[in-house]
Parts: sequence; C-alpha cells; structure tokens
Amino acid sequence: MTMTELEYDGPILEIENLSISFFTRLREIPAVMDFSCTVQPGEAMGLVGESGCGKSTVALGVMQDLGVNGRIVGGTIKYKGRDLNSLSAEELRHIRGNEIAMIYQEPMASLNPAMKIGKQLMEVPMIHGGTSKADARAMALQVVEDVRLPDPARILNSFPHQLSGGQQQRIVIAMALMSKPSLLILDEPTTALDVTVEAGIVDLVKDLGKKYGTSMLFISHNLGLILETCDRLCVMYSGEAVETGSIEDVFDEMQHPYTQALFRSIPLPGADKTSRPLVAIPGNFPLPHERPPGCNFGPRCDYFEAGRCDAQDIRMATVRGSDRHTSRCLKFTEIDWAAPPSVAEKKEKAAVGDVVLKIDNLKKYYEVAASALFGGGNKKVVKANETLSFEARESETLAIVGESGCGKSTFAKVLMGLETATDGTILLDNREIQDIPIQQRDTKTVSDIQMVFQNPFDTLNPSMTVGRQIMRALEIFGVGADETARHARMLELLDLVKLPRAFANRMPRQLSGGQKQRVGVARAFAGGARIVVADEPVSALDVSVQAAVTDLLMDIQREEKTTLLFISHDLSIVRYLSDRVMVMYLGHVVELGTTDQVFAPPYHPYTEALLSAVPIADTSIHKKRIVLEGDVPSAMNPPSGCPFQTRCRWKSEVPGGLCEKEVPPMRDAGGGLQIKCHLTDDQFATMEPVIKLVAAE
Repeated sequence: MTMTELEYDGPILEIENLSISFFTRLREIPAVMDFSCTVQPGEAMGLVGESGCGKSTVALGVMQDLGVNGRIVGGTIKYKGRDLNSLSAEELRHIRGNEIAMIYQEPMASLNPAMKIGKQLMEVPMIHGGTSKADARAMALQVVEDVRLPDPARILNSFPHQLSGGQQQRIVIAMALMSKPSLLILDEPTTALDVTVEAGIVDLVKDLGKKYGTSMLFISHNLGLILETCDRLCVMYSGEAVETGSIEDVFDEMQHPYTQALFRSIPLPGADKTSRPLVAIPGNFPLPHERPPGCNFGPRCDYFEAGRCDAQDIRMATVRGSDRHTSRCLKFTEIDWAAPPSVAEKKEKAAVGDVVLKIDNLKKYYEVAASALFGGGNKKVVKANETLSFEARESETLAIVGESGCGKSTFAKVLMGLETATDGTILLDNREIQDIPIQQRDTKTVSDIQMVFQNPFDTLNPSMTVGRQIMRALEIFGVGADETARHARMLELLDLVKLPRAFANRMPRQLSGGQKQRVGVARAFAGGARIVVADEPVSALDVSVQAAVTDLLMDIQREEKTTLLFISHDLSIVRYLSDRVMVMYLGHVVELGTTDQVFAPPYHPYTEALLSAVPIADTSIHKKRIVLEGDVPSAMNPPSGCPFQTRCRWKSEVPGGLCEKEVPPMRDAGGGLQIKCHLTDDQFATMEPVIKLVAAE
C-alpha cells in the first residue's frame, strides 16, 4: 500500500551517500560520489556548481533516468521514504508522471513541435490521472492562467513555434504542474532566457511553490538566482557536495574554500576592475578519472596543506551552532573566513584617448515578406536599429545592454560589415565604413574591427590545431613576413591570453570552454584590433571561468589600448567592467551615460526594470521588484509612440496619452546622461534607487 499525503510527514526527498558512475568500454567514470541532501516538504533546495560537477546527474538519478551507461553504484535516493532504486518500472512510471516532475534548460526539447499546446497539456491529466477531456481542458486553461500567460484560449490553440522562449518555458512549467507534483526538479530553467523574462519566471516558480505546496530542487550556476528562489543550498564540486546549509549560513557564514572562491569570482556590487578586481579560481576543474587524492579542490585551494588535505578521503562535517550546515573540509574551523582576499596588484586604469568610432543616426531596416511562409504578398519593414548615435574612445569599454531582439547584434553585424546600413554614418578614425560590406573592406579595416563571439564552441575549426587557426588569422591580416615570423607571433598571442604555448598543437576538442574562448580572444587581437566587439563573451562559461576571461579582456585592453564594445544582458558584469553604458530597447537607444550614472537614479523606466531583474548574490542588498508584464513587442509590428510604452509602469504619470502618440526626444538629464523619455525633470527627481545596501542590524 502506498502512503497517502496525510500519513507521510518526513522529508520529500532524502539522498544518502549517493554514488553514480557511467561505464564506457575503457573505464568506469565516477560522476557523483558520496552525495547527500534532504528536501523537506514545501522547501526549495538549490544545487550549485560548475559544469561537469554532477548537478544534472543527481537530478537524473532522482528521475531514475541515467540512460544505458549510467548506474547508481552506492547509496540511496528515497522519495517520501521509499527507495526509488527498488521500485518496479510500473511504480516508477506512476511516481514520475504524478509526483515528481522535471523542467529542463531548453524548453523546446520538452515540447512536441507538431502538436498544439492545449493538446500537450491535456495529455498529462488524461494519461496519468484518467481525467475526462472536458476536465483536462479546464485544468489546462487554469494552469496557463496560473503561469500568467495572456489570452489562455489563444495559447492553447497555438503551436510551440508561435510562442517566444519565455512563453515556451512557462508552458513547460505549466505542464510540470498539471499533475500537482510533490517534487519539482528545475535544471537551469532560465539560462536561455532574457533577464527580465527570468525575473518573471523566478517570481512565478516561487508563487506556484507556495500555492501548490511543491518542494523544489533548483539546479543553477547562478548564485543570485538561488538566493531569490531557495531556502537551502548545496554547493557541489567535482562530483561531491562540499557545503550545504540554509541560504543565510552559506552566503554569510561560508565554511568551505570552494564556496568562498566562487563568491570572490562573481561581480557583486562593490567589485571594481581597478581597485577591487575579481579573483579567478586558479587551475582547472579535474576530469572525473583524474581527480586528485584526498580533497578534490586541493590543487586549486588557497588553504591546501600537503600531507594532510591529500592524505585521506574527506567526509562532510557538521558546522557548530548552525541549522544543518555541513562542510567537506578538514580545516574549516582553522580558517579566518573574515580575512579579506589577498588582492592581486592594484591595476591602473588606462587613460581614455581620442574618439575611434563615431556613429551618427545609424538605421538598419530589413524588408521581409508579410507572409514569411510563402513569400509574396505585402512587404513589411523590420526596423532593427533606429537612429543610433554614440561615440567610443580609445581604451574605453562601452557596454551595450538590452533584451533579445533589441538590435544589439544587428548593430554589431553592420559595424563588422556583415550587413550594410540603411541610413546614417559609421566613422572609424574619420573613415566612413557603413556602406562597405566586409568583402570590399581593406585588410586594415577588417583587422581593426574584430569580434569575440558568445559561444566559443562554434567559432573554432574542429579539424585544425589552435596554433594553425591563429596563424591563419595572422596571414589574413598580413602580419609577419613569413611562416616563422607568424609562428613566433602566434606564441606571443598565446602568452597574451595566458594559455601554455604547448596548446598550439592541441585540437579544439581538447580544450575547455574557457580555454576555447581565450583562443577566440587571441584570434581577435591577432591583427592589432582597434575595436573589439565582444558579443556576450562570457555568458556560455562557468562563473569561475567568467572572472578569468573578463580580467583577461581588461588586461589586454590596458596593453593594447583597445576600444571594447561589450554586448551583454548581464548587468552585474556590465557594472564591473564598463566605463559607459548604452541601453537599447526595440532598436532605440533609450539611455546612454557613464556606468555610475546609468546605475543610479534617474533611470529610463526600462533601465529601472532591467536593474531590478538582475539576480544579485548578496544578502545585504535590497532590490525593488519590478517585473515587466508581457514580452518585447515584435520589431515587425512595433507599438506607436514610445517603443517601451506597452510595458512601462510610469506611463500613467504622463498626461494626454503622449507616450502612445509620440516617440520621445533624446534629452540631457544632466552631466552628459541622455534618456529617451517623456517624463519631466520633477518626475525623474522622485525616482528611488533600485538596488540599496541594507545596513546590518
């Protein structure tokens, strides 16, 4: 007999000393070792760590979905007191559908592209609960409303491709909630989404957790997100849990060197690229079959003691006086956790030089067929960039921020010559380049403007060694008189990006993500670039690697006096490394100023919402909550008047419906700060800071 909800009042999920291995022809690969964690009813547990640390493997172990090669080789996973490993396939199927649900990182992987949303949602209660069609439809309508999607009836009648990424992810969450599970596993559910959409989903998950009393296992590498969604936290490193405890304990009273190193490598408010630079974790993450003896983190730890830390297996130990706070460290009682980090030498900021790039009233329009499927019919104009104007100087970092579809990447394409401008001018050292496609640009112009892309995996040729790829770039840029000179320069470039010279003979597949990104940086700087466009260069990398790559970009910028255009939606990194910030929305620049100006009131209403959406991994920060309703409008059918008026919380303050009638002028808000908004100076003066430091009690 299965226990009913009422009878069972112990932990929902109890994982004890779990070990999971994958078996290949050559060897056993231990993915998770000695992992324990407990999730109580209604509790949200966060699971944090770098790629490859075993977070998703734990989730798949709970789902009993480890594939052909994966096996649980030790320990137990109990759900409501029952050992999942001992259940029959039939019992597992019942639990998986009705009681444990999982939400994956990529929403489209969970949706059937050929089936309407309504049908996909109705399947869940009809198959698992034997519900009638009419009841299932009523439940589907209710749950679509619960996940705050507009016009539920229309959504149920849509196919997945007709929804935006954020809407698709809400449908996947709705599908998981249809059977009212007791345990919801979320595996990086917002990584692929914009920060504003992420804020809405995070709020949604918290509210639904309360409404349905669902317990959650929330997997993420974003500590700020874990702070906003979870009650407890488990930090993983190389297959093991290294620290676990309540959010307050782990954030404010951390007791493991890896947790401390993680926090030092993320740009919290107060970090500064010159006076308080981030501290990257030295060395590399060990491969599962090359783990060191003793403590897995030993080779990268500041407190490592030979003969002690590498002499034995280390077990989790209880931290005195805290609520279920444990640490896998022999020395946690001896370390002075309050000691400030031994900061690397203070770096001088390079003086900002002359204007290198001047953009004036740049427009980029695309003509598309109104019926994209069959062509023909009326033509529609997509206004991807609308009157962009700004300057960028030597040694300056200008950040360009905004949601997907705001025109950031279109602008980068025009600058690179992959597209030509519809109107306006781009001056590079007083030469007009907006109408010259890349095929017709001279070598100097091509080598002057280079790009570092978001995904390091897609930008390297898999069948060519790293050294050969950099030398190929040198050849194209006309650097070096012969092969020998280019080989010497290639080795210097590897030094510049802090990669061992031996990597010249490696193939891309032998490199980690962070190392591949460094090769991309080396290639961009091969021709002595004046301007480097970095398009989300660290968003695909782990937190600990992000710090190293951003610091590398800063160091090279100091040496080479490069102008860096940093495209990003991660405002914490923008705050840390940029000198000036340009905020874009639907093709328009809505705010432009120094970083200090943009991060302090007065704000453009969109900037205010963006700042409030950024998760910050700091318990002493209080943030105003502004969740934007709706999605970014389509550039094919933009709203009348101000592009942001459909989502603006200040619109009612402007009399006469002006926001809906006229595009606001770009106006000076003092000190060189420019804001495109109809609000008056008096209204701007009433704005409060979004992010405040809460004084300690």
